[in-house]
Amino acid sequence: MLYPILTPSRFVCDLSGVWDFKLDNGKGFEEKWQEKPLKDAMTMPVPASYNDLKEGTDFRDHYGWVFYQRKISLPKAVTGERVVLRCDAVTHHAKVYLDGKLLCEHKGGFLPFEMEIADLMTEGEHLLTIAVDNVIDYTTLPVGGKGDMLGGLMGGMGESQDSKPQNHPNFDFFNYCGITRPVRIYTTPKKYIHDIALVSQVNGQSADISYQIETEGGEEENSCCECKVELFDEEGNKVAESGKKTGMLHIEHVHLWQPLQAYLYQVKVTFGKDEYTLPYGVRTVRVDGERFLINEKPFYFKGYGKHEDTFPNGRGIHLPMNTKDISLLKWQGANSFRTSHYPYSEEMMRLCDREGIVVIDETTAVGVNLQFGGGANFGGQKIGTFDPEHGVKTLDHHKEVVRDLIARDKNYACVVMWSIANEPDSAAEGAYEYFKPLYDLARESDPQKRPCTLVSVQMAEPEKDCSAKLSDVICLNRYYGWYFGGPDLKGPEAALRKELDFWKKIGKPVIFTEYGADTVMGFHDTTPVMYTEEYQVEYYKMNNGVFDDCHIVVGEQAWNFADFATSQSLLRVQGNKKGIFTRDRKPKLIAHYFRDRWHKIPDFDYKK
Repeated sequence: MLYPILTPSRFVCDLSGVWDFKLDNGKGFEEKWQEKPLKDAMTMPVPASYNDLKEGTDFRDHYGWVFYQRKISLPKAVTGERVVLRCDAVTHHAKVYLDGKLLCEHKGGFLPFEMEIADLMTEGEHLLTIAVDNVIDYTTLPVGGKGDMLGGLMGGMGESQDSKPQNHPNFDFFNYCGITRPVRIYTTPKKYIHDIALVSQVNGQSADISYQIETEGGEEENSCCECKVELFDEEGNKVAESGKKTGMLHIEHVHLWQPLQAYLYQVKVTFGKDEYTLPYGVRTVRVDGERFLINEKPFYFKGYGKHEDTFPNGRGIHLPMNTKDISLLKWQGANSFRTSHYPYSEEMMRLCDREGIVVIDETTAVGVNLQFGGGANFGGQKIGTFDPEHGVKTLDHHKEVVRDLIARDKNYACVVMWSIANEPDSAAEGAYEYFKPLYDLARESDPQKRPCTLVSVQMAEPEKDCSAKLSDVICLNRYYGWYFGGPDLKGPEAALRKELDFWKKIGKPVIFTEYGADTVMGFHDTTPVMYTEEYQVEYYKMNNGVFDDCHIVVGEQAWNFADFATSQSLLRVQGNKKGIFTRDRKPKLIAHYFRDRWHKIPDFDYKK
C-alpha cells in the first residue's frame, strides 16, 4: 500500500481538525445516528485518542462504540478522477458511513484501510460518519480477556455483579482508542499505480534494485499507459531508468543506507498520467550464524522498546514528539527501537528512514498468552492459550495483520526484522502449530525476505519455546532483578547467565528486547533500593555486564524509552514507570548512564 503524497497527478486532502463526537448510549445504531447530524455532539480533534480529552471516568474508561462526524465535499477540479477515502488507523473496529450508507468495516486499530468514493460524491456537502468500537476480547489483537493482566496480583480486584461492562486488556499499556491517525481523501487518475515493491542486491561498489510495479487499468491501451521507472540520487541526478513494470535498476558507486547515516534515493514511477515518487534506501540485511548483518557488517542494536504514548494525545499521532524522540535517541548514541507492540504511524517510519534509525517492526499480537498473573483466566478458570474450544481465536486476524503490515512497510530501509508477536505463550501446547503458518506467511509476503522473530516472555521455558525453531533471531524480554529476583542482584545475575548458556546451544543471535525496572523520577537513596533512580542504574549495569560477556548477544533495547500510561492497578502508579525518560521526556539518571555507554559501543563490529 502506497503512502498518500502530492504529485502532479495526485491530490491529497487531510481531514484533520475538530469533528463532532458522541459516546454511544447503547442505541446509536438502533437510532441510526450515522444518518443525520449528531444531536448534542461534543467536539473532538482528529487525529487523537479520545480518552484523555474530556473529563470523567465514563469518558476515559468508555466501553463500546463512539461516533465521529463531519461534512465533506470535493472540488470540481477532481471530477473524473479516482477518489479514495483513507483511514490511517482507527482503534479497534471501524464502520465508515457516507450519508448513512455503510461503505466499509475494518478490524484492527493500527494499520490503514481505504475505500473508493468517487461515485458517491455528488455536488455539494456529504455527511461522513465513522463509528469506532474499542472492545477487545479473545478474537482481537491486542487481546482482551476476562480479567486484567495484573488482576491475579491485585487481590481479586475484579468486576462486581453490578459493574458496568469494561475492557480487560491482556497487556500492560492503556487501551487508547479513537481515530488515532489521519483521515485523508486522495485522488489518482482512473489508470493508476497501485503498488511498488523494491529489493536491493549490493555487489561491492554497485547495486541492483529489482522492482515490480502493480498498476490498475490501461492494459487495453498499452501505448497510452507505458510504465517508466527512474532513479534519482539525493542531488537530483538520474542514475538509472527502465521502461517496464518489472525490471532492474543498476547503480554504479552506490550510496548505502546505513544506521544513523541515511541515504535515500528517489524512485519515480510514471504510468500514463499517474506519477508517484518513493524514497528508498539501498541496504542489505541477513542473519549469519550468531551475527546480525546490515550491509554485510555485524550490527549491534542499541536502543529501546517504545510506545506511541503522549499526553493528552494518548496513542494519537504526535509529529513533534516523534522528532523529539529521534533527537533523544541520537543524543544517547542509540541506533534502534522496536515498535512495541503494534505498527507505528507511517510518518514515524518515514522519519526513521530519513534519520537512519533501525526498526524491528512488530504486529499487534500482544496478549496472545492466557497465563499472565490471573490475566485472561481471571476468576480461577485455567485455559490453555491455544485450546481449540476455549482459547484465543486470533489466528485468522493475525494472518491479516502480518499480511497488511508487510504490505505497508515492505520498502522501508529502516525495517530490518519482522516481530510476529510480543510475549505470546510460545512454549505452550499448540504454540508451534499456531505460529509456524504466520512465519511462513511473513517470509512469503516480504519481497526482501527479512529475518523474522517473536519476542519471548520470561515465563516461557527456553527448552520448549517454539521461537528456538522458528525465529531467525532470538528476542528475549527478561526482568532478572525486577519481577524475577531483586533487590539483591547477585541471584538474578546468576540466573541470567545460566539461561544464556542454553541459548548459546541454539546458535542464533540474541537481542534483549525488554529489560528494566520501575523508577519514579526524583526517588533517590544513598543505598540503591527498588524504585529509586540509583537502583535503576545498578540494575542496568548488572544486566549489561552479562550482555557484554556473551558473544551471542547482538543487541540491548531497554524497556522503556519513556514512562507510559496503563490501566489502573496496585502495581502501576499513574502508569508504567520503567522509562529511561519521563512521559514528557525529561531524563532520569539512567539516561546519562546509557548515553555514556552507547557512545562507547560502536554500531558495527562490537563483538568480533
